[in-house]
Amino acid sequence: MNPHLLTAPVITEKSMELANKNNVYTFYVDRTANKNQIKVAVEAIYGIKVLAVNTVMNPAQNVRTGRKRLATKIAKQKKALITVKKGQTIDIFDLSSEA
Repeated sequence: MNPHLLTAPVITEKSMELANKNNVYTFYVDRTANKNQIKVAVEAIYGIKVLAVNTVMNPAQNVRTGRKRLATKIAKQKKALITVKKGQTIDIFDLSSEA
């Protein structure tokens, strides 16, 4: 189990809605990680039962940034949508106490 496979949680309106309604949590993961490795890492780190893992590769993007509008390239990223067992949650996505 490699805990560095999970890069960061995706905190957006859509991902928070999925987490609160459907028990689907979204993370940026290492591009070389496969679904089994992601499942084992999430279960080990958060101590929850993972039912399914879906992955999405976001393509690289060209953007213009800075005062001189220089072209730079944003590397492609891999996202994992993780479905967990009903009744289990991941604390970083829990917004029910704030609302």
